[in-house]
Amino acid sequence: MSEEMQQDAMECATQALEKYSIEKDIAAHTKKQFDKKFNPTWHCTVRRNFGSYVTRETKHFISFYLGQVTILLFKAG
Repeated sequence: MSEEMQQDAMECATQALEKYSIEKDIAAHTKKQFDKKFNPTWHCTVRRNFGSYVTRETKHFISFYLGQVTILLFKAG
């Protein structure tokens, strides 16, 4: 993921964490923002503990920690 997209992902997820307390709401907010800004179809997972194996578009993947949660954001489709 480009540096700009990485910054956008972290800012968007941070805003979502400030606004929502339920993980699915945080994920939905982040996904919707990325669909608007970078075109569909983005997928977002927000969890405290999980593993993943995903198929995604090249240069359209990020996974990072914000506090106690991991944000997984990727584009597929």
